[in-house]
Amino acid sequence: GLQPKTLKIIENGEEKEIPISAVQVGQTILVRPGEKIPVDGEVSKGSSYVDESMITGEPVPVQKSQGEKVFAGTVNQKGSFQFTAEKVGGETLLSQIIKMVQQAQGSKAPVQKLVDKIAGIFVPVVLGISIVTFIVWMSVGGDNAFSQALLTSVAVLVIACPCALGLATPTAIMVGIGKGAENNILIKDAESLELGHKVNAVILDKTGTITEGKPLVTDILWNDKLENQNEYKEILLAIEGQSEHPLAEAVVNHLKEENIEQAEITSFESITGKGVKAQQQNGSKYYVGNHKLMVEKNIQIETTLMQTAESLEEKAKTVIFFGNENQVLAILAIADKIKETSKKAIAMLQERGIEVYMLTGDNSKTALAVANQVGITNYQGEVMPSDKAAFVEKLQADGKIVAMVGDGINDSHALAQANVSIAMGKGSDIAMDVAKMTLITSDLQSIPKALELSKRTVLGIRQNLFWAFIYNIIGIPIAAGVLYPVNGFLLDPMIAGAAMAFSSVSVVANSLRLKRVKL
Repeated sequence: GLQPKTLKIIENGEEKEIPISAVQVGQTILVRPGEKIPVDGEVSKGSSYVDESMITGEPVPVQKSQGEKVFAGTVNQKGSFQFTAEKVGGETLLSQIIKMVQQAQGSKAPVQKLVDKIAGIFVPVVLGISIVTFIVWMSVGGDNAFSQALLTSVAVLVIACPCALGLATPTAIMVGIGKGAENNILIKDAESLELGHKVNAVILDKTGTITEGKPLVTDILWNDKLENQNEYKEILLAIEGQSEHPLAEAVVNHLKEENIEQAEITSFESITGKGVKAQQQNGSKYYVGNHKLMVEKNIQIETTLMQTAESLEEKAKTVIFFGNENQVLAILAIADKIKETSKKAIAMLQERGIEVYMLTGDNSKTALAVANQVGITNYQGEVMPSDKAAFVEKLQADGKIVAMVGDGINDSHALAQANVSIAMGKGSDIAMDVAKMTLITSDLQSIPKALELSKRTVLGIRQNLFWAFIYNIIGIPIAAGVLYPVNGFLLDPMIAGAAMAFSSVSVVANSLRLKRVKL
């Protein structure tokens, strides 16, 4: 689940494992590398990096040291620490989010379908028409009154087709859901498929929705005075391979893709808040870290490298400096990379006249940079989970039909509140559970497809209902014998039966046309 079932507490200096239900406020809890944090609290000893993306949307793990808050369900990285429990059980932030989601889901009343109401009264109405037809023909039928009354009343019963009305919506919905699956869109309920074509506002989460959701090396610029870059790449790989910093993993993965071999280093030292220092057998010292570390160690930075670093930081990228005792050898930029299809998908939505919004728990500078790159003018940074749901409510109060697209627990309350909720296929279990649609490929271009599918499906439903109503409006009076005074025509019940069957077949055939539509 979202929280561990057991946890380790420190009691009288000894480690003890207890079930999560037994933990109490004030107890000291031990968290080891890779473990989920069980309850909310404050760090009392040790330090580490914690992945809080499930709550804040921030893709880069956050450093936690003494006095800082930690939250249930977030994931510890490589360090180990102890913290004091402050909120347990239903009081944790995670529990509050889940509770709000359940309330939002429960508050949605099921939509009363007009067709269901009509189908409910259709049979008694037809029976009534049949009885009236029988009585009228018995009154005016002359010598053959009984046979004509029986013939017409039976024809009315046979030709009347609640089946066509009953099939109109579910057949179109069924084909629409199948068509969605073909296009990597899983649709959990018919209501969202019917509402999708009315959507005029789409809210996108940033991390994992517009972006890949994990830090990647986007740029590397080497000092042009270096003769052998590979030699230094080997040293950089060795240093970052020993670092516990979450961004180090991105550098290691990038260098491994280049098939770089790892050099030997004899000593390694972490410099809190600034970076790391390493030394080789021959005494050469190297530093990897932020600009402060380079300044502190009097390491020279080439003007072009510094200008590039500043430019990259303006784009909300994290810049890492790699240098020896004398000069900076390279700068590396790390960011949560924007998906290749995001900009195009957003443009497609805007072309449909849909307002696109971006909400993120990330800082405002990053939000601005990402929004500018993908063409979004309406955005907000540093947004808490409850703020996202409130934003959805505000748009709904303004008369908007809102689609919310997200992938994390921090999006789940807003997903539950939205008219149409869409989860990314690689998202958290709770987001996919709440959402009414799931994009298997996590490609945002599936969103315009889903809305187009909704439009085509609703069009199919309307066509089906139109023909079902027209068929009954025309067919029942003819079966009752309204044409008899004009041309002496009475409908044979066998032909009425064939017409009834044809009406149902035509509704199904019209629904199946959706299978051939290209989204």
